[in-house]
This record gives sequence, structure tokens and C-alpha cells, in this order.
Amino acid sequence: MQKKALSLLQELTEAHAVPGHEDEVRAIFVDELETHGELAVDASGSVFCEMGAGPRVMVAGHMDEVGFLVQNITPDGFLQFVAVGGWWEHSLLSQRVEILTRKGAKIPGVVASRPPHFLPASQRTQIVPMDQMFIDVGASSREEVERIMGIHLGDPIAPVSAFTPMAREDYFMAKAFDNRVGMAATIHAGHLLSQSSHPNRLILTGTVMEEVGLRGAKTAAHVAKPDVAIILEGPPADDTPGFSRADSQGRLGGGVQIRLFDPTAITNPRLAALAIKVAEEEGITHQIAVRRTGGTDAGAIHLSGPGVPSIVLGVPARYIHSHNSIIDINDYLAMVALTVALVRRLDQVTVDSLTAYL
Repeated sequence: MQKKALSLLQELTEAHAVPGHEDEVRAIFVDELETHGELAVDASGSVFCEMGAGPRVMVAGHMDEVGFLVQNITPDGFLQFVAVGGWWEHSLLSQRVEILTRKGAKIPGVVASRPPHFLPASQRTQIVPMDQMFIDVGASSREEVERIMGIHLGDPIAPVSAFTPMAREDYFMAKAFDNRVGMAATIHAGHLLSQSSHPNRLILTGTVMEEVGLRGAKTAAHVAKPDVAIILEGPPADDTPGFSRADSQGRLGGGVQIRLFDPTAITNPRLAALAIKVAEEEGITHQIAVRRTGGTDAGAIHLSGPGVPSIVLGVPARYIHSHNSIIDINDYLAMVALTVALVRRLDQVTVDSLTAYL
């Protein structure tokens, strides 16, 4: 199980898929699941694999990662850019990126700005605004960028960071664990559930454009019409300096995170109780989270149609929305295990009980 997990995570984290340009991750989803169920897409680009019969159970992860788009090309061949998704400028300077051209080429570059030698001392400790940064692709003119390199306005830009085992066993570093852990777990759970019966119509889903406002989740839920949804995520860890260890709800090695609340969605209490009960009965390491900030695709999915009981399961990742984040693979395996066990419990009677308010 761990060997497959690492293979999936490496392939997915090293893929180039910023919001609105999720083709590489979608292709991996299709390649992994095309023999396991019925494939479909919606008009926004979200992808589905359905299998089984019964109540409609959606297991969803978002395919996109935070990135950038080419906003302008200067006469001397430097790229200006806009963010797609949330970035802190402090984490950007000197980082490598790749521009994906319309012909499929990947052009390397580096985020740069004026060196400190040319800055007044008073400015050297200030965060450089993104509109004052640029990407150097080694060109000398706009014509070289466009005609020779094939880069144009609107082309997507993704961070560059190899999937890397760390010195501590079971820790891994890569870009885009938010949310390639969710995508890997969606695929992985699909493989495991396809090997035996489950009492429902399972709808494995990869959504688009989560990082820019849960856009793909809106259309995906409209198309899939789930009766219940399990959203798989890579939430921020809170176990590093600057956080209170006593208050930590996203600790590496603490197991799968079961989210009960964030500002965008309140977990259906009956579904939350079921998930916790299943985790306890199956001996799956887990940690409970009540979040003051943030949001996930559950924010859109739980409001779809007449309403959808939804829960968010997560693999805490340090330093998300940057070029390098860190996870403990055991938390990922716990998320896959809980997803599979929970799906197997969601028969018609159980699903109906989640919304039996009268």
C-alpha cells in the first residue's frame, strides 16, 4: 500500500496543474481509474469515475495547485505575473518555476527582483510586492520569449520542486501536497474499493479551480448529485514554531484529520459522529479539527441541490501554498483507510439517517 502511495504522490506532486489548467492531473486520474469505472467530465473540467449501485457517495479532491499566470512580457524579455490562489510574497523570491506553453513545452525560470545592493537600507527588510517581482527565463527580448520560447500572456506558471524523501523515515517534501494528497487518496481509495463490493454508487471526483473560490466543486456537485460527500484535503499543519503544541489539531504523525468546522462549512453532525466511530472501531489514527480560518470544496458541495451531508478528511502538511511542504506518509495512509472504511458503511439506511430530521 505504501509503495503505491509514494508512486502516486510523486507523479501527482510533480505534475503542472494550476487553477484552470489541470490537464496533467486529470490525465493521471483517467489513466489510473479508466478500467475501474465509468468516466465522465463536466464542462468546467472536473472529472468523475463512477462504480457500484446505491446511494450516491462522492469522494472528491481538487486537482489544482496555487500558481501564477503570465501577465505581461517586458520589452527586454522578463515576465510579469499574477497569482492564481493564495500566496505570501515573502516565500517567492529566488524560487524556480515552470511556464507551460500552448505547445506543451515547459520553460524554466526563476522569480527575481532588484538585488539588495540597489535598495535603500530601509527597504531591505520589507516584503516585495508581487507586482514588483519578475520571472527571468534567460531571454533578452519579448520577441525571443514569444517566438522562440513560445511563451504568451495567460500561460500557466507552476512551482518547481521534486518529490523528496527526508532524513526522517516517513516524511516527504514536495510542492502541491495541497491538494495532491487528496487526489492521490481519491485514486487510491478507488483502487481498493473496486476490489470488493460497497453498498453505494461511488463517485470518485477530481475538481478544478478550488484555489480560486471552489469553482469546480459547484459544477461537479451539480452534475454528480451526491447524497453524501467526503472531501479529501491537504490542510495546513500547526505543529511548528509559532504554534501552541497544546492547541495543535494538525500534527504530522497525528493521523487523518477529521474537520468538524471551518468558516465555509459545518460538518453534518451525524456524519462526523459516524466518521469518528469508524476511525475508533477500525483503529485508524485520527485527530479532530475545528478551524477558525480556511475552507475547502465542502463549502460549495454541501450547498448543492437540496443540501449534501459533507465531511472533510485531511493530511496535515507543513508550509502549504509554498514551493516546499512536508507530510508524514502515515497520515496519508490513515486518510485512505478511513475513506475506504467510511464508504463501506454508507448504505442506503445509513445515508438516509444523516438527514432524517422529521
